[in-house]
Amino acid sequence: MHPDLAPLAFLIGAWSGPGRGRYPTIEAFTYTERVAFVAPAGKPFLAYSQTTRGAGGDPLHSETGYLRPVAPGCEFVIAQPTGIVEVHIGVIDGTAIRFHDRRVATTPTAVEVTDVERQLRVDGDVLEYELLMTAVGQQHQIHLEATLYRETVPEDR
Repeated sequence: MHPDLAPLAFLIGAWSGPGRGRYPTIEAFTYTERVAFVAPAGKPFLAYSQTTRGAGGDPLHSETGYLRPVAPGCEFVIAQPTGIVEVHIGVIDGTAIRFHDRRVATTPTAVEVTDVERQLRVDGDVLEYELLMTAVGQQHQIHLEATLYRETVPEDR
């Protein structure tokens, strides 16, 4: 692991578990999620991937990006196949990070999203997060929240 990644080392690994979503313009829903933060050998960033599935196992959403430490916090770039790109500045507080967007960009056919805030906390092998957003004419409010558990790798691998 690159030495610059020390402040983000608590994220490294795969996490999965249940989540729920809501917003005034949609019906509330539940999902299962898998998130991975991978430290490429010798590189000063984490590669991020995320996928969610609905109650019946059908794919719902995915996103990918990069998280890199920069004094005094971190930067997070996320791309979604729905035409949304988020560029965040993060404040690290122990094993918690609060991300506020520096910019949200959308393609001409994407849903209007003007502001995104992500908060995550790790306590041992549990990662909890909330995603708040301002979109489609609605005020800034919670959209997603989940509790994910660190996946373990069998020792015989």
